[in-house]
Amino acid sequence: MKSKILPLILMATAPALWAQSSQTPGPDARNPARAERRQQRMEMRKQQMEEMKADIAKMKASLAKMKASLAQMKANILTIKDPNETARWENNVEMWETLVGHMERMQGEMEAMGPGMMQPGMTQGSSMGMPPSPPPPASNKPE
Repeated sequence: MKSKILPLILMATAPALWAQSSQTPGPDARNPARAERRQQRMEMRKQQMEEMKADIAKMKASLAKMKASLAQMKANILTIKDPNETARWENNVEMWETLVGHMERMQGEMEAMGPGMMQPGMTQGSSMGMPPSPPPPASNKPE
């Protein structure tokens, strides 16, 4: 007899238990500390996005300066008479062109990353150190 009553009791109380479990508050509502940490993470991401925007602006300015310096370096190569010196300058120009191309790709990738695309723990700013600008064109052109 007991074995017949137990399944009936379970069947009768199961819907009530299901309804109660579906009405339980979410994890953040039950744990205010968790909700606060979530809010802090959201604020950090917002700050990181602002830093990324500032980094992109700096990169654009740096790239413009680098391109101007590269153009001057290329113009200087045409005035050099010594083949060894010409080769050295051409190698420098090639290296700087590679760096500028890399920075342009990085800039494009950063701009393509919209809000919410940054991965947790990714930081910008000091870890995104800018390489030094190419040397200014020589005032006395080598021969």
